[in-house]
Amino acid sequence: MSYIGEHRKGFVGTIIFHVVVLILLLLFGFFTPLPLPGEEGILVNFGNTDQGSGPQEPAPSRQTAPPVVQEKKEVTPPPVTPPPPTPSVSQPEVKEEMMTQDFEETVAIDAAKKKQEEERKRLQEQENKRKQEELERQRKIDQEAQRKVELERQRLAEIERQRLAEEAERRRQAEAERKRKEAEQQKIAEINNRASNAFGAGGAGTSDSESMGQGVTFPGGNQGSPNGSANSDNYGDGGGQGDGISYDLGGRSHKSLPKPNYPGNEDGIVVVTVRVDKSGKVISAEPGARGSTISSAQFLNEARQAALKARFNEDPSAPAVQQGTITYRFVLD
Repeated sequence: MSYIGEHRKGFVGTIIFHVVVLILLLLFGFFTPLPLPGEEGILVNFGNTDQGSGPQEPAPSRQTAPPVVQEKKEVTPPPVTPPPPTPSVSQPEVKEEMMTQDFEETVAIDAAKKKQEEERKRLQEQENKRKQEELERQRKIDQEAQRKVELERQRLAEIERQRLAEEAERRRQAEAERKRKEAEQQKIAEINNRASNAFGAGGAGTSDSESMGQGVTFPGGNQGSPNGSANSDNYGDGGGQGDGISYDLGGRSHKSLPKPNYPGNEDGIVVVTVRVDKSGKVISAEPGARGSTISSAQFLNEARQAALKARFNEDPSAPAVQQGTITYRFVLD
């Protein structure tokens, strides 16, 4: 609470008291009695000789009340013969200045004016102090409002940033999902293309021609797998050694396909994605591709190590990095 708020009652009581005192002084203290009293004078004798002018001695006049104007009849005085001039000692002419006063200031009036001036200054100081406090309070209110506006702006900016980040994440996930679906569609198209090449032209038999069969088993027919290579002369699963290992590498033949170690009592298939350079060397291998039925880390690691040791034929016309798969079938004895 401010200083004025704590002493409000004292200020109000002081102001009321001084106002009442000032009104009483104006009503009963500061006035001039009417009618004004007459001015009193003294008899002054100008001269010190035994002779005088005039037959009558002037008496001192005392005026106690304002003179009453009465109508008088005009009386012609008898002619007075002036006496002959007599020599006299000349007296120096005495000139006195009359001091006049237009107004009179009393001690009470000075005290009242001084008190009024002090009261006016005190009230002015209080008003100035109140204005300063009001300005300070308004400044604090403005600062608080600005702080709240800045906090709200920061909060909205953070919400917008989070929204943009979430939207970017959704777009990234949607793009990744789209690419995954395109890759699946591409794989399906490649499988269908290989299957059509295996069972289409080349005497493999179609709906328009009589199938002659292909294979080395009995009875005759098409031997192989849709996941194998259509250009392979081997009749294992997609081309290969026929001992549980097959591969698909765009018609390229193998030179060496080492068998992986058998790490445990589990059977299934591990498909390894390999990348091969023109010289036939496997430069990378990633196990667990689509078609794998084993998720054990030991089996995946053994398949990866075996795939890295595989070698294929050299093909200068092949891409710099050719991608394919090697399939390892693990069977319990």
